[in-house]
Amino acid sequence: MIEKFKTNAEVIENGDKYLYGNHVRMPISMERGEGVYVFDKDGNKYLDFVGGIAVNGLGHCHPAIVKCLQERAETILHCSNYFYNEPAVQTAKLIVENSCFEKVLFANSGAEANEGQIKLARKYAKDHGHPERFVVITMKNSFHGRTLATCTATGQYAVHRYFEPLPSGFRYAEFNNLQSVKDIMDEYVCAILTEPVQGEGGVRPASQEFLQGLRDLCDEKGILLMFDEVQVGSGRTGKLFAHQNYGVEPDTCSMAKALGSGVPIGAVCARGEAAKTLTPGTHGSTFAGGPLACALAATTLDVMINDGVIENARVMGEYFRDQMHKVIEKNHPKAVNEIRGLGMINGIQLNHPSGQPVVDLCFQDNKVLINNTNGNVLRFVPPLITGKEEIDLCIKAVDEAMTKLGW
Repeated sequence: MIEKFKTNAEVIENGDKYLYGNHVRMPISMERGEGVYVFDKDGNKYLDFVGGIAVNGLGHCHPAIVKCLQERAETILHCSNYFYNEPAVQTAKLIVENSCFEKVLFANSGAEANEGQIKLARKYAKDHGHPERFVVITMKNSFHGRTLATCTATGQYAVHRYFEPLPSGFRYAEFNNLQSVKDIMDEYVCAILTEPVQGEGGVRPASQEFLQGLRDLCDEKGILLMFDEVQVGSGRTGKLFAHQNYGVEPDTCSMAKALGSGVPIGAVCARGEAAKTLTPGTHGSTFAGGPLACALAATTLDVMINDGVIENARVMGEYFRDQMHKVIEKNHPKAVNEIRGLGMINGIQLNHPSGQPVVDLCFQDNKVLINNTNGNVLRFVPPLITGKEEIDLCIKAVDEAMTKLGW
């Protein structure tokens, strides 16, 4: 019989004993969720502005997701990619019909989707008569995953540390600095990979000039422009894809996080010649594109696109930034360097070395969950169904925390 634990303390005690310690965890055990709220093992209720790190786009236990899970459990959970399955086709169709892409290749995570893009870029170069091209240019402060290739693609030493020697074939330019990309461009480059909005790097939106400049440069050189939208895709920015805010179309783009409403799934979306590159035998995965994950992804996309969720993300994102600006300017003007974001991914860059004290006080005093990234940037990635009432509660918690800290 599986042992059941009754309290946060029991879960934490056993977790510290049996779980690998590669994550720093807050001292609560999540028991259940409802909408934009979560509840711990002791019955405490928390406003969730972490959202599984941008995963719970429809919130917790959305009725359509619950119904989909129940129906899927009674039909089939997995089948091999030797066969077609309807949910995979439905999901790919929804993505293609609402984007510039022509084909979709599924993966199990954001890191795997980015691995797929990297492999695609190298094969594309060889297929088009350039076997010498293998280098991918990425951006400093980026984040692309934790596999050896994707952690190397990530432009942060903290992610590289301990894992040398790293795979070859990556160079790093300055985000939002087109000239820095041109400076490291040569005959060995096969692609440029960037996030339209850097998430882990501190919630930094790209400029219009930067993304358009990358598009023009890739066209000039005959190489691929690849976007990582693992965190900022799936409606997060007020569009299905973040790059749709800019009108700049990549050759390939990764998705994950909110796509499956909590069940792992990733995707590589491709158009043009890039959509013909990964042929049978060149890339695949046992679990990728399975009927469980894809049924949830199709349901998630359907609700986001047709029930106003993506538009809510756009409107509420503007409301969040506007209201946060007013409170910060009035009460804490010296504490904050910048408030920035797009849709429902927002960040507050502090004039302090770390934002963790604010995170801790929001948690302890108001039971509001936020997180800190890139050292001193408070990040807010709540469910896309979040409304003004919840945003006001979050801003109040941040305001009170900064006041208590004397900021």
